[in-house]
Amino acid sequence: MLQWLKSGAVLTITGTVALSCCACGTDSSNLNETAAESIGDHDWENSMELFYAEGFRVDYYEDGYVLITIGDDGQYLVVPEGQEMPDQVDESVTVLQQPIEHIYLAASAVMDMYVSLDALDDIRFSALDTDGWYIDEAVSKMESGDILYAGKYSAPDYELILSEGCDLAIENTMIYHTPDVKEELENFDIPVLVDYSSYESDPLGRMEWIKLYGVLTGETELAEQVFERQTALYEEAGSAETEASENAGTRPTVAFFYITTSGAVNVRKTSDYLPKMIEQAGGSYIFDDLGGDDDSASSTVTMQMEEFYAAAKDADYLIYNSTIEGELDNMEDFLALSDLLKNFKAVSENHVYCTANNLYQASMELGTITSDIRNMLQGDADHLTYLYRLE
Repeated sequence: MLQWLKSGAVLTITGTVALSCCACGTDSSNLNETAAESIGDHDWENSMELFYAEGFRVDYYEDGYVLITIGDDGQYLVVPEGQEMPDQVDESVTVLQQPIEHIYLAASAVMDMYVSLDALDDIRFSALDTDGWYIDEAVSKMESGDILYAGKYSAPDYELILSEGCDLAIENTMIYHTPDVKEELENFDIPVLVDYSSYESDPLGRMEWIKLYGVLTGETELAEQVFERQTALYEEAGSAETEASENAGTRPTVAFFYITTSGAVNVRKTSDYLPKMIEQAGGSYIFDDLGGDDDSASSTVTMQMEEFYAAAKDADYLIYNSTIEGELDNMEDFLALSDLLKNFKAVSENHVYCTANNLYQASMELGTITSDIRNMLQGDADHLTYLYRLE
């Protein structure tokens, strides 16, 4: 679970905003309890109300100035269009002058948030090429040339990015595997914001990050509306299926996994957001306490096929994660992955489902995906968006 913002976010030193930053962005022990009283001559007004997200904080100041804090990874002062940067802002604070356009987007989970905010025009560069996107709006923008491929996150096309100008690079935490890239972007005066939404273990916490991007785009009200719609779907999926499960007396068990090229099995930790979505939909994740003693940032565990078979052979439902190696066409393709699969209970009962390729990029559809899982458990295979049954 994220703990970054349990104790606040900002230090104030005679009107100066300051934060002691850590390169890894995972330890919040140095954050105190209160926001800065002022930024220059602009007094603090209030903080954004967050219900589930634990990885960021937003503080509002007079005249439209906004301070975003992402764990201890960085602070970002959003300066309204037409306003000037306040005096005495600490050099550790990244200044973002609105409008924030010509964005280089390397955090794929953020694309769906910009689609939901009707703000794709703010994105000019992508770290994925056209064939890497499963979001129709992103593909269309790239095919029309409105969004340009500017090299992957570890090797951006600096010349292209600089030739057109770039107000912001949005990266995911993979950027810390190539820290020289982050440093180079900043050397070119391109601000870098690292997205940590994937570190949220609560599905609603992951989607609540849209409120941060609502601030950047100036679409805070729309961000609230989009979040509330998905929250309603998520809660509806829980209330409907929980009642059905209670009536039946038991919850159907579900395994979510994929098989690696070496024949090992990759499964989600029990604390991960996907098992929580299964539980919300009325199912029971087959692994009661998987990865509980593992404090690494990884959300998955890899085990041998024989170990997986012993634990999951009697699961009522299997969901195969095809987002890694590609979608499966039929049951024959599934059974070809391992000789042991034919012995699973879910195979004999025709309860094997596959994810669509766009599952992970649909970061603002977790309510819909939870509804899919509910429909699967209720035997409704005809009303699924991100899952499909293997025949």
